[in-house]
Amino acid sequence: MASAAPSHETAPDPLRWKALVVLAVAQFMVVLDASIVNVALPSIQRDLDFSDASLQWVVNAYTLAFGGFLLLGGRAADLFGRRRVFIAGLGLFSVASLAGGFATTSEWLIIARGVQGLGAAIVAPAALSIVTTTFTEGAERNRALGIWGALAGAGGAVGVLLGGMLTEWAGWEWVLFVNVPIGVAAAIVAPRFVRESKGQEETSLDIAGATLVTGGLIVLVYALVDAESAGWGSFQTLGLIALAIVLLVLFVVVELKLVKHPVMPLQIFRNRNVASADSVALLVGASLFSMFFFISLYLQQVLGFSALDAGLAYLPLAFMIIVSAGSASQLVTKVGPKPILVTGLVLTAIGLLLFTQIDANGSFLGDVLIPSLVVAAGLGFSFVPLTITAVAGVTHDEAGLASGLINTAQQVGGALGLAVLSSIANSKISSSLGSGTAMPDALTDGFKLAFLVGAGFAVIGVVIALVAVPRVKSDELPQEVAVGA
Repeated sequence: MASAAPSHETAPDPLRWKALVVLAVAQFMVVLDASIVNVALPSIQRDLDFSDASLQWVVNAYTLAFGGFLLLGGRAADLFGRRRVFIAGLGLFSVASLAGGFATTSEWLIIARGVQGLGAAIVAPAALSIVTTTFTEGAERNRALGIWGALAGAGGAVGVLLGGMLTEWAGWEWVLFVNVPIGVAAAIVAPRFVRESKGQEETSLDIAGATLVTGGLIVLVYALVDAESAGWGSFQTLGLIALAIVLLVLFVVVELKLVKHPVMPLQIFRNRNVASADSVALLVGASLFSMFFFISLYLQQVLGFSALDAGLAYLPLAFMIIVSAGSASQLVTKVGPKPILVTGLVLTAIGLLLFTQIDANGSFLGDVLIPSLVVAAGLGFSFVPLTITAVAGVTHDEAGLASGLINTAQQVGGALGLAVLSSIANSKISSSLGSGTAMPDALTDGFKLAFLVGAGFAVIGVVIALVAVPRVKSDELPQEVAVGA
């Protein structure tokens, strides 16, 4: 039995390209769900009576669970079987999507979105592990990862348009229902085309570590979200922040001292590439994820766009992301990741500063189009070199962990950034309304301040990139990561 394993692993899988279709469709669904709800947010808020402060949990419940359990999902796939865990994740994601579509209260939807995020955290690393183990290293794996990356990127682009179409023509519930047939179909055909495999190294599940870090982040985000109504100096806010710190400190203790196979081996942060890239990714997530949230609200609540028109308004941005990411992949091989990363962060900061000029009586062409194109170029130029830098120079055994950490940093940064910027925006909106400002103008005031602080996050990212991110030599770049980023 043991002697047969190596030949089984090295023999090319005759069904590998059909398996790639199944895996890429599943990843497309996971990425799609991160963007598809943005356009539906105003409709969700009206139907389920979300407050301005609590609306962000529709996004944050997903991103926190996704980021918090992503590394655990990868570890489970290695331990229990990648195909088995992939199918289980699809089932959980589909059930949560169905439950979310039937939600009649805000709490119901938030819980469903959290479970969706958990399902995504199981599906995504299992699917990527299957791709990298199914295709032999070299040109074939690079081509497979290129297809994988293109479809994943398309998920974000299609999400905003499909979200607008479904919300406009069928109701916001269908931005969740649409996942069900995709997930079920992928789960049914996976046993036929996807070969089972497991990790070769002995490992175990660090459930305590994953739960502590996710719980700590949820408590921290809740404290920030509710701080405006409870008061920043209130017992509730300070107590919750203290509890979050305790949970995160316990997480560090567990990872360093109490488990043999930690979900996040903290020693990897001694690698300067990993530590600096993840720090920048946290700030990029904080500035950019929030932008999509506020632009969706500005287009519909201030400019009066329908959900479909708002979805169409995102298409130039989505197209620019695809173009800039493709250009960044080519430029990285010529000049290295660092110059491209700094350029992307500078563009991001400039675009967000341009968004601070939006007007309550503005227009898409005059207030949104140019800033969104600049930010999109910055996003494409940032994410590709960040992913490559995060895995450059690490050992082969650490490559999966390093790529998982960069995704975790982006998701966690997005959740924390949205919590901070939403609190700032809502505080400004309340202040403007209190002084007699009309609602559209008050909303615009809040969004402008959020964009300004978001630009500040990007500027801090520029500083860290210039000071801390090392220059990566071409021989340190894993070729398949560079292609698939």
